[in-house]
Amino acid sequence: MITVNEAKKIIAENIELSAVGRIPLHKANGLVLAADVKSAICVPPFDNSAMDGFAFKHDANNTGFIVSQNIKAGDYSYAALPDGEAARIFTGAPIPEGADTVIQQEFVKINGNRIEFDKSLAHRGINVRLKGAQCAAGEVIAKSGCVVTPGLIGLLVSAGIVEAPVYLPPTVAIIATGSELRPPGTPLKPGEIYNSNSPAIQAYLEQIGIKNISEFYADDDLNLLKEKTAFCLEHFDVLILSGGISAGEYDHVQNALVDSGVPTLFYKVKQKPGKPLLVGKKNKKWIFALPGNPAAALVCFNQYIKPCIKGMTGENNIFIPDYRLPVANGFKKKKSLTYFLKAKMISNEAVILSGQDSFNLLPFNEADCFAEAEEGTECLEPGTTVNIYSW
Repeated sequence: MITVNEAKKIIAENIELSAVGRIPLHKANGLVLAADVKSAICVPPFDNSAMDGFAFKHDANNTGFIVSQNIKAGDYSYAALPDGEAARIFTGAPIPEGADTVIQQEFVKINGNRIEFDKSLAHRGINVRLKGAQCAAGEVIAKSGCVVTPGLIGLLVSAGIVEAPVYLPPTVAIIATGSELRPPGTPLKPGEIYNSNSPAIQAYLEQIGIKNISEFYADDDLNLLKEKTAFCLEHFDVLILSGGISAGEYDHVQNALVDSGVPTLFYKVKQKPGKPLLVGKKNKKWIFALPGNPAAALVCFNQYIKPCIKGMTGENNIFIPDYRLPVANGFKKKKSLTYFLKAKMISNEAVILSGQDSFNLLPFNEADCFAEAEEGTECLEPGTTVNIYSW
């Protein structure tokens, strides 16, 4: 049995980047750029007005102009604006040739087709957004390693980009093991329970950008489990199994993985919940065999599967905690294990919730994180600062 830190170190040392592909921007949100992206055009692509107002060539001695053009956004005037004349112009509209200044409409007196204004309000170049002010054509506007966000998508689209080079998310298979499990919505017979792990894990995968997910069931039958394991190892990049990883007579997962030729990176971690965790890797494909208890499965996902997938898809510092916060209340634990406690962040503190048993999902109706009580401590005192891992 190894420590939490040793388990994370082993995973980090074995991560390989996933394949790179170019995908439409609307599908790239949350993924990581695999190469620098250069602007395809100058942004703005032309000098344009930052205000509704009047465009003219600045002349410190002239504060009255004849309005000879009207230019709205989407128009383009091919006629040069003579000295002494102005163009009525609207926000985003192109500045006509011959103009270099825009005075906003609030500062102008209009008399027929003539405007006048106080010269102290009109400095040369005011309210003009110059071509390329945001970026020039060919300029790097997003570097490799950036996470694609809605804001970055807006930037790239503005620069004429329609696709992004990203690390492609892996395909994932989930096998729920156990003859007692039934899909949600199925009437239960005596002795049966609902499979809550697969829907929770799938939701977690979707939250981190994984879309290609398939779910399978396997009764407590070694041959059936081997068959489904072999299929998933052939067709998916990541295999997650829940249940059947302890040492009971009907716990067949470890034997199925051995028979499928999966090398084990580690088995069992000094933590609670989630001690009977097995992690393996075969031909660049990751295998995570999680305990069947729901809270234990979610802890293992949060601590190991989520960081591993993020590392595969180009993210760095994958095992760094999200926050360091003091706990609002105390907790007693075994000194020999690291505990991951269901908690809620309130007013810059982590409140440890009741119901920490590994089968108990009820605290997840308000939990938004796990608080880490490290190995070597027996009592977590109120006010102690701990690592916090959010969802």
